[in-house]
Amino acid sequence: MNLTLHLTEGCNMDCAYCTREKKNVRMREQVLDAACDLAFAHGKSAGLCFFGGEPLLEFPLIERAVARCAELSAQTGIPVFYKMTTNGTLLTEEIMQFLQRAKVGVGLSFEGLAQDTCRRFCDGSGSFECVSEKAKLLLKYQPGAYAMMTVAPQAVPQYAESVRYLYGLGFRRITATIAYGRKVHWTDDDLVLLEAQLRETAAFYSEAFLRGEPFFFSPFDSKIGDCIRGFNPGERCHLGFRQMPVAPDGKIYACTQFIGDPDFCLGDVFSGLDTERQKQLAMRAATPETCRECALRKRCTNSCGCLNRLETGNENTVSPLQCTYEQMLIALADETAERMFAENEAAFRKRYL
Repeated sequence: MNLTLHLTEGCNMDCAYCTREKKNVRMREQVLDAACDLAFAHGKSAGLCFFGGEPLLEFPLIERAVARCAELSAQTGIPVFYKMTTNGTLLTEEIMQFLQRAKVGVGLSFEGLAQDTCRRFCDGSGSFECVSEKAKLLLKYQPGAYAMMTVAPQAVPQYAESVRYLYGLGFRRITATIAYGRKVHWTDDDLVLLEAQLRETAAFYSEAFLRGEPFFFSPFDSKIGDCIRGFNPGERCHLGFRQMPVAPDGKIYACTQFIGDPDFCLGDVFSGLDTERQKQLAMRAATPETCRECALRKRCTNSCGCLNRLETGNENTVSPLQCTYEQMLIALADETAERMFAENEAAFRKRYL
Protein backbone atom coordinates (compact mmCIF):
# COMPACT_ATOMS: atom_id res chain seq x y z
CA MET A 1 0.00 0.00 0.00
CA ASN A 2 1.19 3.52 -0.84
CA LEU A 3 0.56 6.18 1.79
CA THR A 4 1.42 9.87 1.86
CA LEU A 5 2.19 10.81 5.45
CA HIS A 6 1.37 14.40 6.35
CA LEU A 7 3.88 14.57 9.17
CA THR A 8 3.02 18.15 10.04
CA GLU A 9 0.70 20.98 9.09
CA GLY A 10 3.51 23.43 9.87
CA CYS A 11 5.83 25.05 7.35
CA ASN A 12 8.74 27.49 7.49
CA MET A 13 7.66 29.15 4.25
CA ASP A 14 4.67 31.23 3.21
CA CYS A 15 4.09 30.50 -0.48
CA ALA A 16 1.65 32.83 -2.19
CA TYR A 17 -0.40 30.07 -3.84
CA CYS A 18 -0.35 27.44 -1.08
CA THR A 19 -3.76 25.90 -0.44
CA ARG A 20 -2.88 24.37 2.93
CA GLU A 21 -3.57 26.19 6.20
CA LYS A 22 -0.44 26.22 8.37
CA LYS A 23 -1.04 24.87 11.87
CA ASN A 24 1.14 23.82 14.76
CA VAL A 25 0.06 20.19 14.35
CA ARG A 26 2.33 17.15 14.02
CA MET A 27 1.78 13.43 13.62
CA ARG A 28 2.12 11.49 16.88
CA GLU A 29 4.53 8.54 17.03
CA GLN A 30 1.63 6.13 17.61
CA VAL A 31 -0.05 7.31 14.41
CA LEU A 32 3.19 7.03 12.47
CA ASP A 33 3.82 3.49 13.70
CA ALA A 34 0.29 2.40 12.80
CA ALA A 35 0.64 3.96 9.35
CA CYS A 36 3.84 2.01 8.74
CA ASP A 37 2.12 -1.20 9.83
CA LEU A 38 -0.82 -0.50 7.52
CA ALA A 39 1.48 0.10 4.54
CA PHE A 40 2.67 -3.50 4.87
CA ALA A 41 -0.81 -4.95 5.39
CA HIS A 42 -1.95 -4.75 1.76
CA GLY A 43 -0.25 -5.55 -1.51
CA LYS A 44 3.15 -6.83 -2.55
CA SER A 45 5.09 -3.69 -1.63
CA ALA A 46 4.91 -0.82 0.84
CA GLY A 47 5.39 2.81 -0.15
CA LEU A 48 5.66 5.91 2.00
CA CYS A 49 5.79 9.51 0.82
CA PHE A 50 6.89 12.00 3.48
CA PHE A 51 4.87 15.18 3.09
CA GLY A 52 3.60 18.18 5.02
CA GLY A 53 3.60 21.09 5.52
CA GLU A 54 7.34 20.79 5.39
CA PRO A 55 8.26 17.20 6.34
CA LEU A 56 11.83 18.01 7.38
CA LEU A 57 10.45 20.00 10.30
CA GLU A 58 9.71 16.54 11.72
CA PHE A 59 12.85 14.72 10.59
CA PRO A 60 12.87 12.46 13.70
CA LEU A 61 9.54 11.03 12.48
CA ILE A 62 11.14 10.18 9.14
CA GLU A 63 13.98 8.41 10.95
CA ARG A 64 11.47 6.51 13.06
CA ALA A 65 9.42 5.48 10.02
CA VAL A 66 12.47 4.21 8.15
CA ALA A 67 13.63 2.20 11.17
CA ARG A 68 10.20 0.65 11.72
CA CYS A 69 9.73 -0.17 8.04
CA ALA A 70 13.15 -1.80 7.89
CA GLU A 71 12.04 -4.17 10.64
CA LEU A 72 8.70 -4.85 8.95
CA SER A 73 10.38 -5.48 5.61
CA ALA A 74 12.81 -7.94 7.19
CA GLN A 75 9.94 -9.76 8.94
CA THR A 76 7.61 -9.97 5.96
CA GLY A 77 9.93 -10.01 2.96
CA ILE A 78 7.88 -7.13 1.49
CA PRO A 79 10.02 -4.40 -0.11
CA VAL A 80 9.51 -0.79 0.95
CA PHE A 81 10.01 2.35 -1.10
CA TYR A 82 10.26 5.96 0.04
CA LYS A 83 9.97 9.40 -1.46
CA MET A 84 9.69 12.89 -0.05
CA THR A 85 8.53 16.30 -1.25
CA THR A 86 10.37 19.16 0.43
CA ASN A 87 11.04 22.88 0.05
CA GLY A 88 14.69 21.98 0.63
CA THR A 89 15.54 24.76 3.04
CA LEU A 90 16.37 22.38 5.90
CA LEU A 91 18.52 19.91 3.95
CA THR A 92 21.99 19.26 5.41
CA GLU A 93 24.85 16.90 4.61
CA GLU A 94 23.78 14.66 7.50
CA ILE A 95 20.15 14.57 6.37
CA MET A 96 21.15 13.85 2.77
CA GLN A 97 23.44 11.04 3.90
CA PHE A 98 20.56 9.49 5.84
CA LEU A 99 18.14 9.88 2.94
CA GLN A 100 20.67 8.30 0.62
CA ARG A 101 21.21 5.31 2.92
CA ALA A 102 17.46 4.83 3.25
CA LYS A 103 16.96 5.31 -0.52
CA VAL A 104 14.46 8.12 -0.06
CA GLY A 105 13.88 9.79 -3.44
CA VAL A 106 13.58 13.54 -3.07
CA GLY A 107 11.41 15.95 -5.04
CA LEU A 108 12.49 19.57 -4.51
CA SER A 109 9.86 22.28 -4.77
CA PHE A 110 11.90 24.94 -6.53
CA GLU A 111 10.90 27.49 -9.13
CA GLY A 112 14.32 28.56 -10.29
CA LEU A 113 14.75 32.25 -11.02
CA ALA A 114 11.07 32.85 -10.20
CA GLN A 115 11.50 31.42 -6.67
CA ASP A 116 11.22 34.68 -4.78
CA THR A 117 8.11 35.73 -6.67
CA CYS A 118 5.90 33.35 -4.71
CA ARG A 119 8.06 31.18 -2.45
CA ARG A 120 9.27 33.27 0.48
CA PHE A 121 10.01 32.55 4.12
CA CYS A 122 7.41 33.42 6.74
CA ASP A 123 9.23 36.67 7.54
CA GLY A 124 8.90 37.76 3.92
CA SER A 125 12.53 37.23 2.98
CA GLY A 126 13.44 35.49 -0.26
CA SER A 127 14.40 31.83 -0.43
CA PHE A 128 16.18 31.71 -3.81
CA GLU A 129 19.76 31.86 -2.55
CA CYS A 130 19.12 29.29 0.17
CA VAL A 131 17.31 26.79 -2.06
CA SER A 132 19.84 27.21 -4.87
CA GLU A 133 22.59 26.03 -2.53
CA LYS A 134 20.42 23.23 -1.15
CA ALA A 135 19.65 22.13 -4.71
CA LYS A 136 23.36 21.68 -5.36
CA LEU A 137 23.62 19.59 -2.20
CA LEU A 138 20.67 17.45 -3.28
CA LEU A 139 22.12 16.88 -6.75
CA LYS A 140 25.44 15.90 -5.23
CA TYR A 141 23.73 12.88 -3.66
CA GLN A 142 20.83 12.36 -6.06
CA PRO A 143 21.68 13.47 -9.60
CA GLY A 144 18.32 12.10 -10.75
CA ALA A 145 16.27 14.17 -8.28
CA TYR A 146 13.23 16.06 -9.49
CA ALA A 147 12.82 19.83 -9.43
CA MET A 148 9.14 20.64 -9.05
CA MET A 149 7.81 23.96 -10.33
CA THR A 150 4.39 25.38 -9.51
CA VAL A 151 3.89 28.45 -11.66
CA ALA A 152 1.52 31.18 -10.51
CA PRO A 153 0.46 34.01 -12.87
CA GLN A 154 3.00 36.46 -11.43
CA ALA A 155 5.85 34.02 -12.12
CA VAL A 156 4.93 33.34 -15.75
CA PRO A 157 7.36 35.92 -17.22
CA GLN A 158 10.26 33.88 -15.81
CA TYR A 159 8.93 30.45 -16.73
CA ALA A 160 11.29 29.58 -19.60
CA GLU A 161 14.41 31.09 -18.06
CA SER A 162 13.65 29.27 -14.80
CA VAL A 163 13.52 25.94 -16.65
CA ARG A 164 16.87 26.76 -18.26
CA TYR A 165 18.30 27.74 -14.88
CA LEU A 166 17.23 24.47 -13.24
CA TYR A 167 18.65 22.52 -16.16
CA GLY A 168 21.89 24.47 -15.82
CA LEU A 169 22.08 23.56 -12.13
CA GLY A 170 22.01 19.91 -13.14
CA PHE A 171 18.35 18.90 -12.92
CA ARG A 172 17.44 16.56 -15.74
CA ARG A 173 14.00 15.81 -14.36
CA ILE A 174 11.68 18.79 -14.01
CA THR A 175 7.97 18.71 -13.33
CA ALA A 176 5.87 21.81 -13.87
CA THR A 177 2.26 22.70 -13.33
CA ILE A 178 0.36 25.94 -13.07
CA ALA A 179 -0.98 27.05 -9.70
CA TYR A 180 -4.65 26.49 -9.02
CA GLY A 181 -6.97 27.45 -6.19
CA ARG A 182 -8.53 30.43 -4.51
CA LYS A 183 -5.26 32.31 -4.01
CA VAL A 184 -4.41 32.61 -7.70
CA HIS A 185 -6.19 34.64 -10.34
CA TRP A 186 -5.39 33.99 -13.99
CA THR A 187 -6.28 36.54 -16.66
CA ASP A 188 -6.45 36.14 -20.43
CA ASP A 189 -3.22 38.14 -20.71
CA ASP A 190 -1.52 35.74 -18.28
CA LEU A 191 -2.51 32.80 -20.44
CA VAL A 192 -1.27 34.46 -23.64
CA LEU A 193 2.10 35.02 -21.96
CA LEU A 194 2.07 31.48 -20.59
CA GLU A 195 1.69 30.09 -24.10
CA ALA A 196 4.64 32.17 -25.30
CA GLN A 197 6.76 30.96 -22.37
CA LEU A 198 5.78 27.34 -23.00
CA ARG A 199 6.70 27.75 -26.67
CA GLU A 200 10.11 29.07 -25.66
CA THR A 201 10.50 26.16 -23.24
CA ALA A 202 9.51 23.73 -25.99
CA ALA A 203 12.33 25.03 -28.17
CA PHE A 204 14.82 24.46 -25.34
CA TYR A 205 13.39 20.99 -24.71
CA SER A 206 13.64 19.92 -28.34
CA GLU A 207 17.15 21.35 -28.68
CA ALA A 208 18.31 19.22 -25.73
CA PHE A 209 16.67 16.19 -27.34
CA LEU A 210 18.37 16.79 -30.68
CA ARG A 211 21.73 17.15 -28.94
CA GLY A 212 21.15 13.75 -27.38
CA GLU A 213 21.05 15.14 -23.84
CA PRO A 214 18.75 13.54 -21.25
CA PHE A 215 15.93 15.83 -20.19
CA PHE A 216 12.53 14.86 -18.75
CA PHE A 217 10.14 17.81 -18.65
CA SER A 218 6.75 16.57 -17.47
CA PRO A 219 4.38 18.85 -19.42
CA PHE A 220 5.79 17.70 -22.77
CA ASP A 221 7.01 14.19 -21.93
CA SER A 222 3.67 13.15 -20.51
CA LYS A 223 1.58 14.54 -23.38
CA ILE A 224 3.87 13.14 -26.08
CA GLY A 225 4.42 9.78 -24.44
CA ASP A 226 0.78 9.25 -23.52
CA CYS A 227 -0.38 10.02 -27.05
CA ILE A 228 2.09 7.64 -28.68
CA ARG A 229 1.46 4.81 -26.20
CA GLY A 230 -2.29 5.33 -26.13
CA PHE A 231 -2.30 6.01 -22.39
CA ASN A 232 -5.14 8.02 -20.87
CA PRO A 233 -3.75 10.47 -18.25
CA GLY A 234 -7.03 10.11 -16.40
CA GLU A 235 -5.87 6.62 -15.45
CA ARG A 236 -3.20 8.19 -13.24
CA CYS A 237 -5.90 9.54 -10.97
CA HIS A 238 -7.10 6.63 -8.87
CA LEU A 239 -9.15 8.47 -6.29
CA GLY A 240 -8.69 6.62 -3.03
CA PHE A 241 -6.51 3.86 -4.46
CA ARG A 242 -3.06 4.75 -5.76
CA GLN A 243 -1.58 7.08 -3.13
CA MET A 244 -3.70 7.80 -0.08
CA PRO A 245 -2.86 10.65 2.28
CA VAL A 246 -2.76 10.12 6.02
CA ALA A 247 -3.54 13.24 8.03
CA PRO A 248 -1.58 13.98 11.22
CA ASP A 249 -4.48 12.58 13.27
CA GLY A 250 -4.27 9.24 11.42
CA LYS A 251 -7.36 9.54 9.25
CA ILE A 252 -7.00 8.29 5.67
CA TYR A 253 -8.44 10.28 2.79
CA ALA A 254 -8.98 9.73 -0.92
CA CYS A 255 -6.62 12.52 -1.95
CA THR A 256 -4.77 15.49 -0.48
CA GLN A 257 -7.40 18.07 -1.41
CA PHE A 258 -10.03 16.04 0.47
CA ILE A 259 -8.27 16.02 3.84
CA GLY A 260 -10.77 17.03 6.50
CA ASP A 261 -13.81 16.18 4.37
CA PRO A 262 -15.69 13.31 6.06
CA ASP A 263 -17.30 12.32 2.75
CA PHE A 264 -13.88 11.30 1.47
CA CYS A 265 -12.51 9.69 4.62
CA LEU A 266 -11.53 6.06 4.05
CA GLY A 267 -10.87 5.03 7.63
CA ASP A 268 -7.83 5.51 9.81
CA VAL A 269 -4.50 3.84 10.44
CA PHE A 270 -5.76 2.13 13.59
CA SER A 271 -9.01 0.57 12.35
CA GLY A 272 -7.80 0.12 8.79
CA LEU A 273 -9.14 0.91 5.35
CA ASP A 274 -12.84 1.02 4.54
CA THR A 275 -12.70 -0.96 1.29
CA GLU A 276 -16.42 -0.59 0.68
CA ARG A 277 -16.04 3.17 0.81
CA GLN A 278 -13.12 2.86 -1.61
CA LYS A 279 -15.32 1.07 -4.13
CA GLN A 280 -18.04 3.70 -3.80
CA LEU A 281 -15.56 6.46 -4.57
CA ALA A 282 -14.15 4.55 -7.52
CA MET A 283 -17.61 4.47 -9.10
CA ARG A 284 -17.82 8.26 -8.79
CA ALA A 285 -14.54 8.83 -10.66
CA ALA A 286 -15.25 9.33 -14.34
CA THR A 287 -14.83 11.73 -17.22
CA PRO A 288 -16.95 14.81 -16.39
CA GLU A 289 -20.16 15.19 -18.38
CA THR A 290 -18.94 18.41 -20.02
CA CYS A 291 -15.86 16.62 -21.41
CA ARG A 292 -17.38 13.46 -22.85
CA GLU A 293 -17.79 14.77 -26.40
CA CYS A 294 -14.38 16.47 -26.50
CA ALA A 295 -11.85 15.02 -28.95
CA LEU A 296 -9.08 15.59 -26.40
CA ARG A 297 -10.83 13.91 -23.47
CA LYS A 298 -8.42 10.94 -23.45
CA ARG A 299 -5.35 13.18 -23.45
CA CYS A 300 -6.48 15.51 -20.69
CA THR A 301 -6.46 15.36 -16.89
CA ASN A 302 -10.18 16.14 -16.76
CA SER A 303 -10.98 13.27 -14.37
CA CYS A 304 -8.51 14.30 -11.64
CA GLY A 305 -10.92 14.71 -8.74
CA CYS A 306 -8.27 16.38 -6.57
CA LEU A 307 -7.55 19.12 -9.11
CA ASN A 308 -11.21 19.61 -9.96
CA ARG A 309 -12.08 19.99 -6.29
CA LEU A 310 -9.28 22.51 -5.80
CA GLU A 311 -10.36 24.70 -8.70
CA THR A 312 -14.16 24.37 -8.81
CA GLY A 313 -15.15 22.84 -5.48
CA ASN A 314 -16.53 19.74 -7.21
CA GLU A 315 -14.50 16.66 -8.11
CA ASN A 316 -16.57 16.14 -11.28
CA THR A 317 -16.42 19.68 -12.64
CA VAL A 318 -13.52 20.94 -14.76
CA SER A 319 -12.61 24.62 -14.62
CA PRO A 320 -12.27 26.81 -17.74
CA LEU A 321 -8.68 27.47 -16.66
CA GLN A 322 -7.77 23.81 -16.64
CA CYS A 323 -9.49 23.23 -19.96
CA THR A 324 -7.63 26.13 -21.59
CA TYR A 325 -4.29 25.05 -20.17
CA GLU A 326 -4.71 21.43 -21.25
CA GLN A 327 -5.63 22.43 -24.80
CA MET A 328 -2.64 24.75 -24.95
CA LEU A 329 -0.28 22.11 -23.65
CA ILE A 330 -1.50 19.35 -25.96
CA ALA A 331 -1.17 21.58 -29.03
CA LEU A 332 2.37 22.64 -28.12
CA ALA A 333 3.41 19.09 -27.27
CA ASP A 334 2.14 17.87 -30.64
CA GLU A 335 4.01 20.62 -32.49
CA THR A 336 7.18 19.81 -30.57
CA ALA A 337 6.84 16.08 -31.20
CA GLU A 338 6.36 16.60 -34.94
CA ARG A 339 9.48 18.77 -35.09
CA MET A 340 11.63 16.29 -33.17
CA PHE A 341 10.33 13.34 -35.21
CA ALA A 342 11.15 15.14 -38.46
CA GLU A 343 14.65 16.04 -37.25
CA ASN A 344 15.61 12.63 -35.84
CA GLU A 345 13.07 9.87 -36.31
CA ALA A 346 15.31 7.11 -34.92
CA ALA A 347 16.04 9.00 -31.69
CA PHE A 348 12.38 9.93 -31.33
CA ARG A 349 11.25 6.34 -31.64
CA LYS A 350 13.85 5.21 -29.12
CA ARG A 351 12.76 7.87 -26.63
CA TYR A 352 9.00 7.53 -26.81
CA LEU A 353 8.22 4.05 -28.13
